[in-house]
Amino acid sequence: MENRFAKQQKFYPIGTKGQEGLAQSTVAIIGCGALGSAAADTLARAGVGRLLLVDRDYVEVSNLHRQPLYTEADARDMMPKVEAAKKRLAAVNSEVSVETWMDHADATLIEGLAQRSDLLIDGTDNFETRLVINDASVKHGIPWIYGACVGATSVVMPFIPGEGPCFRCLLPVLPSSAETCDTAGVIAPAVYITAAFQCAEALKWLTGNADSMRRDMLRIDAWTNEKHAFGVKKMKRPDCPSCGAKRTYPALSRSDETKAAFLCGRDTIQLTPGAGRTLTLEDGEKIARKQQLKHKRTPYFLQIMFGEHRIVLFQNGRLFFHGMQDAKQALKIYNQLFS
Repeated sequence: MENRFAKQQKFYPIGTKGQEGLAQSTVAIIGCGALGSAAADTLARAGVGRLLLVDRDYVEVSNLHRQPLYTEADARDMMPKVEAAKKRLAAVNSEVSVETWMDHADATLIEGLAQRSDLLIDGTDNFETRLVINDASVKHGIPWIYGACVGATSVVMPFIPGEGPCFRCLLPVLPSSAETCDTAGVIAPAVYITAAFQCAEALKWLTGNADSMRRDMLRIDAWTNEKHAFGVKKMKRPDCPSCGAKRTYPALSRSDETKAAFLCGRDTIQLTPGAGRTLTLEDGEKIARKQQLKHKRTPYFLQIMFGEHRIVLFQNGRLFFHGMQDAKQALKIYNQLFS
C-alpha cells in the first residue's frame, strides 16, 4: 500500500524529515467552529501527530454550510463539536491522537494548552480570546496563527514570539464595533481560504521551514478578488504589556466573578459562574422539576425551556441562554433560577 503521505513528501520543503516532524508535533486548535473545523481536518490529513481541540458549543443545522467536520446527524443529536470532530477525525486518520475539552477557552485552559503544544491555531470569533492566546503564546514562546473571516473576507497572520509585534501591539484598544458573521454573514469559501492559509503557515513551522513564514498580515476578499499584504513590523510597541520590556500578560489574569459573553452569530449569551459557585446537571434537573419547566438531559448537558428562552447547562456549570443578546437579562434569569 502506498504511503498515504507520498505526494506530500515529494514536495521538497517537506520531504521525509518534514513528515516525521509533523508526526511528532502537537497542535492546539482553539475553537472548532468554521475555521477550527477546517484546520483540524487539514492538519489531521497532513499527518500531525496530536491535536488538542477546545470548543464550548454543540452542532446546530446553521453550522453545516461552512463547518466541514459535522453532519445533519450531529446537529439533530446536538453533539458537542469537539466530540463530533474527534469521531470524524478518527475516520479521516486513525493514527492521529485527539484530545478534547468541551469548555470555554479561558486563560487557565489556553495557557495549559500552550505549555503542551508546538503551535496554537486560532479558530475563535472574538478579540478577547485572541488576546488570551496571544499572551499565552508570548509567555511560553509558542507561535500562534491568527485567522478571521466574515462575509467573503479572510485575514491571516502568524505570530512568532520574539519576531515583530504581537497581536496586542496591533490592537492597543479593542474595536468598539466591527462587522461580524451576525451582521455581514459568511460564505464557506472565505472559511476554507482562511483555514488553508493558516494551515500553510502551520506546516511551514512544524516542518522546519520557519524562514518561509509570512511576516505580514494577509487580507483576501474572495468576492471582489482583492488581495492585500500589510506590513506590521513598525507597529511593535516597546511598552506593550504582552511583549514589551515590562511584561504583565494582562489577558492571563483570572477573575472569580461570573462572566458573560455574547456568542457571535448565535443570538446567545454564555454565562460562566465564578469560582466557588457550583451548579451540577442534577441541580438543574431538580430546579426544572420544581418549577415544572420542560427539560431534556443528554450525556453532555441539560436543556431547560424558560418561557421563550432555551437554557443549556453544561456539566461544569457553564450556561447558554439562547434567544437573547442582553447579558443583564441572562444574569437576571440566572439569579432567578439558580441562585
